[in-house]
Amino acid sequence: MAAFFVGLVTGVLSGFGVGGGTLLLIYMTAFAGLPQTLAQGINLLYFLPTAALALPTHIKNGFIEKAVLLPAILTGLIGTALAAWIATGLDVDILHHFFGYFLLYVGFSELFRKPSSPKGTTPPGDSCSKSDTPPK
Repeated sequence: MAAFFVGLVTGVLSGFGVGGGTLLLIYMTAFAGLPQTLAQGINLLYFLPTAALALPTHIKNGFIEKAVLLPAILTGLIGTALAAWIATGLDVDILHHFFGYFLLYVGFSELFRKPSSPKGTTPPGDSCSKSDTPPK
C-alpha cells in the first residue's frame, strides 16, 4: 500500500514538473531499502511514462521554451550518458553522499531564494508603477 501511495504522490508531483522522481528515489533508498543503483534504474523507467503524460499539457499551456529545447536536450543527453557511465563505477556510499549533498543544495537554494515575478506581473512591494501615480 505504501508503494501505491508513494507512486500516486510522486506522479502528481511529476505532473507538476517539480521533482517527483527525486522523492521516489528517497523513498526507494531510505524506506524501501533498495540499493541506490537499482533505485536509479527504476527511477529512469518511472520518468518515461510520467513525462510522456505531462508533456502535452505543458506544451498546450505554453510552458515549453522552444528556443532552448534542442540545446537542452543535446547537452542533457551528453550529461546523462557521462553521469550514467560514472555512476556505474562508483561505490554506492559515494552515490548516497552525492545525492544527499545535491538534495541539501536544492533545499537550501529554495529556502533562501528571492521570489521572482512572472512576466507581466508587478514585483512584491512595487504596487505603484508610474502609470498608477496620481497626477500632481
